[in-house]
Amino acid sequence: MNITDVKIFPRQENKLKAYVTITFENAFVVNNLKIIEGANGLFVAMPSRKRRDGTYMDIAHPLNSNMRCELEERVLAEYRKESLLTEFSSMPGVEQRQEAFETN
Repeated sequence: MNITDVKIFPRQENKLKAYVTITFENAFVVNNLKIIEGANGLFVAMPSRKRRDGTYMDIAHPLNSNMRCELEERVLAEYRKESLLTEFSSMPGVEQRQEAFETN
């Protein structure tokens, strides 16, 4: 099953870096994945709900390690690309250089 779209929704919170929506085969969407800054770097947390006993249960998750790796690699690559674009566009003078480039 191919991931056909990844949408990143950045957050400015301590450990939560972004919410993510992924689409499979242009036919199935999973919302509310999270990119979390953990002790060993970034990781993707699956959507979950809180149970009555206070624990959390995943609503959707990969069934094997190959799919988990593929999903995490794709999501984190999109997040890093989005972060670089945001960082680049916030640099002083970038807007003026972009406008000059687009008019030529």
